[in-house]
Amino acid sequence: MTSDRVILIFGATGGIGSALARRLHREGARLALSGRNPERLASLSRELDAPSFPADATVAAEVDDVFAKIAESLAPVTGVAHCVGSILLKPAHLTSDAEWAHTISTSLTSAFLVVRAAARQMARTPGGSVVLVSSVAGQRGLANHEAIAAAKSGVEGLVRSAAASYARQGLRFNAVAPGLVRTPLTASITASDANLKLSTALHPLGRIGTPEDIAGAIAWLLSPEQSWITGQILGVDGGMSTVQSR
Repeated sequence: MTSDRVILIFGATGGIGSALARRLHREGARLALSGRNPERLASLSRELDAPSFPADATVAAEVDDVFAKIAESLAPVTGVAHCVGSILLKPAHLTSDAEWAHTISTSLTSAFLVVRAAARQMARTPGGSVVLVSSVAGQRGLANHEAIAAAKSGVEGLVRSAAASYARQGLRFNAVAPGLVRTPLTASITASDANLKLSTALHPLGRIGTPEDIAGAIAWLLSPEQSWITGQILGVDGGMSTVQSR
C-alpha cells in the first residue's frame, strides 16, 4: 500500500541512497529521486517506478528547483534524506586546495543547501523529517581524515542548530554517522585485503557496514513514528565511536 509520505532522496544512486530508495519503496513510501548522473538516475527511477529529478546538490538553484518541481508534480515533500558525500583519506599537509574545496562542497555545502530548501518548503507542514549522513570521523579522531572530519563535523553542527531553529514548526533534523560501509565510494579501501582487514579491526562488532545497515537507520528516523526525536546523531558504526575493541 502506498502511503501519503513523499520522501526525497538526494544522492539516490549512491550505495546508501539506492539501498534507502529500495527499502522505502518496499515500505510503500512515495519517492522522489535526485542525483547528478542522469543515466543511473533514470535506471533507478524505472526500477522503482519513481520520478527522478537530476540535480547537482552543491548548486543552490538546482536544489531549490527540485523541491519546487516535486511540489508541483507530486505533493509537498514530507521527508528528505541527504545521501550526498565524498571521501578523502589524506593528512592535512598532503591535501590540496582543490581537494579541500571539493570535500567541503560535496559533504557540507550540499547538506546546508538541502537543509535550507527543506526549511523553506517543509516548515509549512508540521511533522516533516530531514536526515543527513555524517561519519564516525566527525566524532572520533582518525588519522588522515582531516578534510572529511571537518566537513562531517560541520554536518553534525548543522543538524543540531537546524533542529533548534525549526522545532516549533514540527520539522525534525537528525543524522546518522556510519563507520566504514562497503559502497562504490569506499571501493578503494575495501578492494584491498590488507586495508579491509585493518578497517574491520577498528569496528568492535567485527565487520564493516553494508548500505542496508545505514538505510535502515535513515528510514527509521524518517518515519513519523519517531516524531519525538530531533537534533540527534545516531552512530551506525559497529561500535567504533564508543566501544573499545579488545
